[in-house]
This record gives sequence, structure tokens and C-alpha cells, in this order.
Amino acid sequence: MIPHDIIERVPKVELHDHLDGGLRPSTVIDLARQYDVSIPSTDEKELKLWFEQGCKLKSLSLYLETFSVTNAVMQTPQSLTRVAYEAVQDWHKENVVYGEIRFAPILHTMNGLTMDQVVQAVLEGMEQGKRETGVHYGVILCAMRNQSPNVSLEVAKLATAYRDRGVVGFDLAGDESGFPPKKHIEAFQYIRNKNFNITIHAGEAFGLESIWQAIQVCGAHRIGHGTHLVDDMSLDGLRIESMGDLAHFIQDKRIPLEMCLSSNIGTGAAKSFGTHPFIVFFRNHFRVFLCTDNRLMSNTSMTKEMEIACDNFGLTLKDLEKISVNAMKSAFVHHDEKLVIIYEIIKKQFADLRKEFGYSDWN
Repeated sequence: MIPHDIIERVPKVELHDHLDGGLRPSTVIDLARQYDVSIPSTDEKELKLWFEQGCKLKSLSLYLETFSVTNAVMQTPQSLTRVAYEAVQDWHKENVVYGEIRFAPILHTMNGLTMDQVVQAVLEGMEQGKRETGVHYGVILCAMRNQSPNVSLEVAKLATAYRDRGVVGFDLAGDESGFPPKKHIEAFQYIRNKNFNITIHAGEAFGLESIWQAIQVCGAHRIGHGTHLVDDMSLDGLRIESMGDLAHFIQDKRIPLEMCLSSNIGTGAAKSFGTHPFIVFFRNHFRVFLCTDNRLMSNTSMTKEMEIACDNFGLTLKDLEKISVNAMKSAFVHHDEKLVIIYEIIKKQFADLRKEFGYSDWN
């Protein structure tokens, strides 16, 4: 077992973290008071438990209900900048050396902000956090499956307009059932024509068809969650006996899968940590890594996700290094920046940890 203090110090890369799913409860209370927003409780402990109830009860409806509160307090430039800044601070506390935050700009326009103003406010907070902590970051703009394809196209255009100012990709989020990604094909064609980056939530609450569409129709470069890819495999324990064409394609093309253990258990995408397909993918050389998804609702962090993986799957320090490197290889930043972070930060820090705690190169 790897001790907590070592896992906490491990250099981490976070690629699936929703801005409106990671607020500090104290910040929610403060912003609600400031902007006269009604919230379930003004007691920090009680409010924290309210946000976590959906995940604990494995109720997707309760899980999603909590976002109405976080989004309600994120409707001004000041609140968006603060939440983004605190996200970078929180990453820094657990040694996230590179992170990508994602959000849907349209969800923060209820009080009159334009989507352009929303993006500017978030970028201001991220940049302030980077200046103070040194954490590298990228921003991913999300379109929502249940909204008009015209809005998705607008978000796609906004994402590419800010590509040189911190925005690194485009995502499609929201309920998969009844809202296939191909309905937003115009937005994806626009992104692809601009040589930009795409990740899509797929294979979380719906099956293989969702993953297939995300990749083959919409051109996804990464898949958010993708737990249902295991349905395209025949298993003998952790060993894959056979795979279908989709699983082979994803493995062969090194298409990354953003794995969110706590979130998947809380929303019912997986039954338990022990049966989560992450370890099948990881041991069979798919490019997978760990993410938090919604730190507040799932009561998690990158450190906790790594601890869960170590406790349930017996991961070694070498495995954690591979996970961090897999993630950095998959990040939506330019190749030269990836190399600097991998070799000058991640690998160097892992080598220093091995030397300090007496680990060999093989564990």
C-alpha cells in the first residue's frame, strides 16, 4: 500500500473536472449571501452533505439537482473568476501540475452575461491561479446535449476564438439517453475544420453506440468516461479474451479514456469500485487515467481517486506514474509543452519520491 502522504505528493494531471462541480461549500455560502441566492443550508457541513447525497444514494436525479445551486451562484464575472481561481488553488494543494477545467458557458448567462463574458471571467481566474501557483491549465468549453445545435455551434466558435488565450478544447456534456452526439454534428465539423480538440461524454449512461458516434461521426480525440466500452469485450478476470472492432480501434489508435471512479459509482455507471472497468482497461494497455469529474458532488479529489485505485486494484508507484504520463500525453496542449511537463516535472518528481522513500524503479 502506498501511504497517503506519498500519494498526496505524487504529480497529477487532471483532465475531466467540471467547474460547476468543484466549488468549495464555503464559497457557495458566501456567494449565495452576496447575490441573494436561496440554498439548502448556510451551515458548511450540512451543505456539503447535501451536495453529496446524490452520489451516496446513487441517485442520478439528486446528483444533478445540486448543479442548479452551484450554477445559480455563478452568474457574475466576479463569482466565475473566484470559482476558477479557487479551482487552481485546490489543484495546487494536491500537486496537480496540469489541469483542464470544463464548463458550459450558456449555463452562466441567466442574469445577462454573454457567453463571451463568461469565458473571459473564467480565464481571468485560471490565469490568476497559474500566476500564484505555477499550475499549468487549459479550459474546455462544453455544449449541452439537450440544447439547440445552434447553441452548440456558437460554443464551438467561441472555443476556437479563445484557442490562443487558454481554451484548449470542445466538449459535449449532458444526458446521453435520447440526445445522440450526431445531433450536434455541425459544431463538431466546425471544430474539426479548425484543427481543434474534441472530447465527448460517452459510454457513461448509454452503451457502445454512444462511444462509436462520438469517435466515428463526431471525431472525438478523447472520451469522457467510456465505461461501457467493456461491453465490447469478452473477459476472463482481468484478461481480455476477445474484443470487438470498436474496442480494438480505441486501443490501436490510443484514444484516451477519462476515468472517473467515484463519479461513476455515484451515478450508477459502474456498480462498485472493485468491478469498475478502469483496471481492465489499464492492465490491457488502453490509454486511461484518473479524473474527478465533480469534486464537490462526489466528495473527491485527485488524491482520493488515486487512493481508491491503489486500495482496490493494488496499484504501485510505477502505475501512478504511468497514469500521470498517460494523462499528460492526452492533454489538449501542444506537444512541446507536454514534453516539458512529462520529463521536467512529472518524471523528475516521481524519481525524487522514489529516492526519498526508498522505492525501486519497479514499484
